[in-house]
Formats: sequence, structure tokens, C-alpha cells
Amino acid sequence: MAGKMTRLEKQWILYDVGNSAFTMLCTTIIPIYFKNIATADNLSNSDSTAFLSFTLSLSTILVAILGPILGTMADTKNYKKPLFVSTFLVGVIGCMAMAFASKWLAFLAVFCIAKTGYQLSLIFYDSMLTDVTTEDRMDEISSQGYAWGYIGSCVPFIASLVLILGSDVIGISGGMAMTLALFLNAVWWAGVTIPLIRNYRQIHYVEKVNHPVKESFRRIVDVVKGLKHQRKILFFLVGFFFYIDGVYTIIDMATTYGKDVGISDTDLVLALLMTQVVAFPCSIAFGKISKRFKNGSLIQVSILAYFLIAVFALQLDKAWEFWFLAVCVAVFQGAIQALSRSYFAKIIPKEKSSEYFGFYDIFGKGAAFIGTTVMGISTMVSGSSRYGVAILSLMFLVGFFFFRKAEKEE
Repeated sequence: MAGKMTRLEKQWILYDVGNSAFTMLCTTIIPIYFKNIATADNLSNSDSTAFLSFTLSLSTILVAILGPILGTMADTKNYKKPLFVSTFLVGVIGCMAMAFASKWLAFLAVFCIAKTGYQLSLIFYDSMLTDVTTEDRMDEISSQGYAWGYIGSCVPFIASLVLILGSDVIGISGGMAMTLALFLNAVWWAGVTIPLIRNYRQIHYVEKVNHPVKESFRRIVDVVKGLKHQRKILFFLVGFFFYIDGVYTIIDMATTYGKDVGISDTDLVLALLMTQVVAFPCSIAFGKISKRFKNGSLIQVSILAYFLIAVFALQLDKAWEFWFLAVCVAVFQGAIQALSRSYFAKIIPKEKSSEYFGFYDIFGKGAAFIGTTVMGISTMVSGSSRYGVAILSLMFLVGFFFFRKAEKEE
């Protein structure tokens, strides 16, 4: 990167450090904790996996509905920061509130609210990229965000593990240890976000109007109509819909899938912790490589790598295979997310970044309900989650096809 990072770039990256702690919690400790709650309430393994999948699907559907509306409103002058802060607080408060939900259904309800707030905050956060840095620095700044998010999230995660696994030594109950872990992650998330909230200023925007909600719907319609003339954006979004759906489903369901095929809780947690550590240098490396190779070429390599990962997961039943899979995911996880984010930021109008990132989240995190729903239905019907993984592998191929079409458009 030419020159050191600016203060605002560093503060923007810090939000990745904060929200990644919640992501880590959602993909490791929370599924295991929920499984234990569900078992105590006499739910079978397959049913608890299905209900968790459906909860994740509901959250992403809510984001798909609210994302474009709030994203379009956020492009209005001085609207982006308040909307970002509001949704971020929903996520943080929801994270703490999970500590007080002792029954499986109540827990899933609070988890859904927290997850929805978290995902909505990312719409505004991602769109801030056009305000905090220049186009020639976007690939690397985006990669640095994911990289520091991976390594930074390990701090509250390790502290949470010490609390949970060492609760007997410390002299607290398992329930109290989980409560402290949830509060610790929420405080971490909030604490590292404060500098960005204090110093972010919206540079690219559209002027205020008398009826912002009504205007948001009108602009949403205009964007949808305009996509047929913006073929590069359209093909990218369709391809992104398929390949990132697979990525997010793997992130959301890896722990649950591993538990279903017999991997121990200890191996699951340690392997996923290792994923965060390995993903740190790999994300930074891809950010630097993007200065020598086209962003689009690196995304295509990452999509094909994920296809092979999904195929390998079909026969997974041993701990060493889960560890191997975790390493493979770590190499490409940050790259495919960071480079997709910066790729999109470069091809959209900057003054409408939140508006377009609202659609980005529909086709991305909002679309992940397909993968988690497929996992849920296939597991409930067949009693095995392997069939859902088989469908995920095909989604990577479809995503690759449409991304190739986007690359051919000017």
C-alpha cells in the first residue's frame, strides 16, 4: 500500500475487529451452547440443527427486506451514521440479552434479533469504504479489515473459552460463564467501535428530501430498473448471490455440521480458532497480491477453491479432516469476502454506496437463507446434513459462471 493507513482507515478497520468477535461467537460457542439447551429441552440433534438453520434464514430474510430500504435512506446526507449506530446497538444489546434466554425457543428469538442488527450494521459499514479511503486503496483496506477482524476476534474468544472451560476452577457455574462470555464480547464489540462513531463523516451522499422513506422506495425501483443497463453490476450480483451464499452457509453451519458428523466440541472450537489465526496473514497476503493480479482473477480462484472445499466436506467424518478443511477455508475466507466487497465498491456510484450495498446484502447475506434453509430441510427430511452440502457445491459453480460474465462486461 502506498503510504501508511490514515487514522480513519484504521478506525474503520476496528469495526471489523469488533463485529468479528460476534461472528466468531455465532459460529463456535453459540451453536454448541444452543445444542446443549435444545438437548436439555428434549430436542433431537437433527431438529435442533434444523431450527437453528431456520432461525438464520429468518434473520437473513429480514435483512433482505430491510436492507435496501435502510440502505437507500442512509445515502441521504447525515443519515448513514445514525442508522449505523442504531443497528450496531441492536446487535450489541441482543448479544447481552442472549444470556437471559434459558429456553431454546426464547434463545433463538433473541439470537435472531441480534444477528439481524449485526447484519444490517454491515450494510452501512461496508458502504463507508467509499468515504474512508480512495479507490486505489480499497482492495487492501478491505482485506486489512477482514484480516484484523479475524485475529482481533480471537482475544474475546479465548477469554470466553477460559471462562467456559475453566468455570469449575474459577468457581462459577457454566451458565454464569456463558453470561460473562456474552457480555465480554458485547463490550469488546462496542468498545472498539467508538472511535469510528466519533470520527466518521459522510462524504458521498444525496441531498435531503421531505419524505425520505417514500423517496427510498422510489430510488429502490430506479435501481432495479437501472440494473438491466448496468450489466456488470447485475452479473456480479447474481454470481455473488450464489457463491457467497455457499461461503456464509459454511461459516454459519460449520460447527453444527461438524457436531452432527461426530467431531468433538473441543476439536470444533480449536479448529475454528485456528481458522481465525490462519485467515489473518492470508487475508493480508491476498490484499497485497491484488496489487499485482486483477481483483476479479483472485475472486475466481477463491470461488473454485470453495467448490473443492464443499466437495471434500461431503465425506468428512474424522477430526483431522475437519482440521484440514478449516485450514483450507482460512486461506480463502477473508480473500473472497474482502475482494468481493472492494470489487463492488469500485463499480457502483459512490454517492449511492449505501443504496447499492443494500442490494449487495440482499444478494449476499440476505441470500444466505437459501443455503441455511437447504441445510435445515435436507437435515430434517433425511436425518443427514450431507445432502445440503452437496447442493452448496453446485452453487459455487453457478456463482463462478455469472462472475465470469461480469468480468467480460466493461
